[in-house]
Amino acid sequence: MNSKSQQSSAFEKFASKVSKAAGSTTAFISAFIIVVAWAVSGPIFDYSETWQLVINTGTTIITFLMVFLIQKAQNKDSLAIQLKLNELVASNDLSSNSLVDIESMTEEEMIIIQKYYHRLSELAKKDQSIRTSHSIAEAHELHNRKKQKNVKPNKTKRTPKNSSKK
Repeated sequence: MNSKSQQSSAFEKFASKVSKAAGSTTAFISAFIIVVAWAVSGPIFDYSETWQLVINTGTTIITFLMVFLIQKAQNKDSLAIQLKLNELVASNDLSSNSLVDIESMTEEEMIIIQKYYHRLSELAKKDQSIRTSHSIAEAHELHNRKKQKNVKPNKTKRTPKNSSKK
């Protein structure tokens, strides 16, 4: 492994541990105690600007850093979930493979797929049994059948091979 990969891995581990720790009960209680201690110390420091600046600066710095750490951990978790979902979709014979890697599609493409799911919902509501299943591929197939029914065969004129157009 190169050093850049090891640094990235170390940062991922750090971000993951910090974001888990920040979401713990212990972290909340610690933050609460700090705020209470700061509030109680107000009369001691005469509620000075420095006293106010301490809590403002501290919370701003912590918030600023935590945004990036939590986002890094969230990106990794989101990617792991997407990969697991892709595996489930790809491994199921009845699933539509058009959903694999859907997160890389444009919003317009996702809206088209959402319309298919809306159509599937309508199909499911018409069924007598809740055990009947439909797929996007089935919706595509029904659409293509309708399309082929509406297309009339073209009557083409046969022209001799040696004729030329003028």
